[in-house]
Amino acid sequence: MLIYPAIDIFNGKAVRLYKGDYNQMTVYSENPPEIAEEFKKQGATHMHIVDLEGAKNGTTPNFETVLAIKKAGGLFCEVGGGIRDMETVDKYISAGLDRVILGTAAVKSEGFAEKAVKKYGDKIAVGIDIKDGFVAIKGWTEKSEITAFHFAEQMQNIGVKTLICTDISKDGAMKGTNHELYKELMEKFSMQIIASGGVSSIDDVKKLAQRNTYGAIIGKAYYTGDINLKEAIEVAK
Repeated sequence: MLIYPAIDIFNGKAVRLYKGDYNQMTVYSENPPEIAEEFKKQGATHMHIVDLEGAKNGTTPNFETVLAIKKAGGLFCEVGGGIRDMETVDKYISAGLDRVILGTAAVKSEGFAEKAVKKYGDKIAVGIDIKDGFVAIKGWTEKSEITAFHFAEQMQNIGVKTLICTDISKDGAMKGTNHELYKELMEKFSMQIIASGGVSSIDDVKKLAQRNTYGAIIGKAYYTGDINLKEAIEVAK
């Protein structure tokens, strides 16, 4: 299993939200590229970046910060947040990002995800953020009318290889992740499933690795010291 330590960016800073609430934001660093360097020192090979401002309003205000993070860490970087048209997908991939995550646009813009997958193959992942069984959009501020499993099926049918799945109720809450959800997704679909949201202990990492989950994103637990990144990477192997 691959470990993806995460950097969420707001206003050029590394932050974490509690259950996706922009009003409950903690700033962890004024210098996100330094965090990427630390990830590398701890043995990380991959990382997960989210432009939180972009996720909310569909733009890329932290584009330069994302590039600085990629350059500093030199790791495999996937990025999400505000990627709602092909121009933005092209912009990130031509700038050297390894994988682009589609969220809101994959739900709202018919044909967009399919077009992106046709052009870039496995450089495209889809983020499926779940709120009460439904897909949440626009930086988790709205709930769509499509159920998570129906959406996952649609994505598999158009050739999406990687699905990043977040249970919003668990994200940043440090109460453990939704193991049943990932078990069900892996039974139903053949995509690479990356678990996100609530991975808050080494025990969570062990359980996900034992189930042969493709990847796990570690966010808040890294910053609070609840998960030692080096240990998580070893356990995941």
